[in-house]
Amino acid sequence: MGERKHEHVRVAVIGSGFGGLGAAVRLRRQGITDFVVLERADSVGGTWRDNTYPGCACDVPSHLYSFSFAPNAEWPRNFSGQPHIRSYLEHVTDTFGLRPHLRFQSEVQSMRWSNEELWWEIETASGPLTADVVVSATGPLSDPKIPAVPGLDTFPGKVFHSAQWDHDYDLTGKRVAMIGTGASAIQIVPAIQPDVEQLTLFQRTPAWVLPRADRKISAAEKWLHAKVPATRAARRGLLWGLRELQVSAFTKRPNELGMIEFLGRNHMKRAVKDPQLRAKLTPDYRIGCKRILLSNAYYPALAEPNVDVVAAGLKEVRGNTLIGSDGSETEVDAVVFGTGFHVTDMPIAHRVTGAHGMTLAEEWKDGMESLRGASAAHFPNFLTIIGPNTGLGNSSMILMIEAQLNYLCDYMRQLDVLGDRIALSARPAAVQEWTRTIQRRMQRTVWNTGGCDSWYLDANGRNTTAWPGTTAEFKKVTRQVDLAEYEVLRRPAAAPSTEPTAGAAGTGVADSTEVAA
Repeated sequence: MGERKHEHVRVAVIGSGFGGLGAAVRLRRQGITDFVVLERADSVGGTWRDNTYPGCACDVPSHLYSFSFAPNAEWPRNFSGQPHIRSYLEHVTDTFGLRPHLRFQSEVQSMRWSNEELWWEIETASGPLTADVVVSATGPLSDPKIPAVPGLDTFPGKVFHSAQWDHDYDLTGKRVAMIGTGASAIQIVPAIQPDVEQLTLFQRTPAWVLPRADRKISAAEKWLHAKVPATRAARRGLLWGLRELQVSAFTKRPNELGMIEFLGRNHMKRAVKDPQLRAKLTPDYRIGCKRILLSNAYYPALAEPNVDVVAAGLKEVRGNTLIGSDGSETEVDAVVFGTGFHVTDMPIAHRVTGAHGMTLAEEWKDGMESLRGASAAHFPNFLTIIGPNTGLGNSSMILMIEAQLNYLCDYMRQLDVLGDRIALSARPAAVQEWTRTIQRRMQRTVWNTGGCDSWYLDANGRNTTAWPGTTAEFKKVTRQVDLAEYEVLRRPAAAPSTEPTAGAAGTGVADSTEVAA
């Protein structure tokens, strides 16, 4: 890094999606203004900036998919589309004065913990800086995953991922292959089906799809929510409460989900009359094992004459011919991958080097694990928003994000109380105990017992993604930091006070303090 002086901040936040912007708001409200938000793109929004594919919308009701501290009375629909959600995040950015803290085109290239200085040395695309605390809010849905299909690199047509939609390429009149049947695919298929010549859906595993209770929110409702905030809060509370009541079926009694499966099968039968197509589209696993999808247009689109469902994955590409794992051959002009993201192997983990000289990816080689979804062992003053085992199967991730922001705020309070040049490092034993408890509870959840292979599971078959409880419980266990779960690191008294410089990470070991329970 050289010897030149550079910027030092109290907190560096990585990412400007819901998690990063939420962290910025909460830091400012706590009186902390010495922070930056490092964003690799040129605007805020995270996944709601990147995903601009046709039909992109949220599958959580709008009034629940927003910050409690930034309610929005102007949501246009029960389930809002991508443009409205992105606009909401821009509004939050302006309302809470976050723009001076934003650093665009500043992708984090590497981070290393200095044991001598007790801070993070960060290299970004816009230059180096150091930070006492790092908040990683890159999110699990930020880096698209395209499978390594033999011959794909020789395909003469157009290829792109749903999260990297090429709006300059017109699909009208084209033969298009949609790879995958996840949350993005079921929105894309009905959006492009009327325009393409032929649409072939490669379905490795059918999804459970339920009706989408979407409608336009009336002007009278908007007026009432704006003039009488209690009505807006009541609406949000009702949406939250109904989902909390569903949790036990997902986490403790999956057999109770049979009635929901009945609704799903009826939803399909109303739109799909062909018994052979229905057989292809009927899952053989318990509903909820994979993400439950909501759509009123997906099944009708699949029943159209210009749509073909291949009940197999994509095995190989030969020229412009796609070979399915069932041996089928399909000629296409364009391939759209709706194959998800790097969720259990987040790329940021390869760029973060902790106190023991190992990257987070190396520490997590056997599976992600963090104390209360926030603190990984051997990574002092490094907190993750939407960390391991914080995902949900039936409610709003904004609730989980806000719970983790509560934890962040108490973490900063604890650092202030403990004094200057202090760091907290999660005890390995505390992380292991938390993980054992989570995994023990996970054993009876639908995600582990439902008979499917989902993105909730890592390469070792362990569920390191989902939270096996209610959002209220998670809020309770992240309300405050338990110092007994952390080692307190102090910079050696003999160490000289220095200006932040771009030197190599320290090799010394800071003093540690035991904290009694």
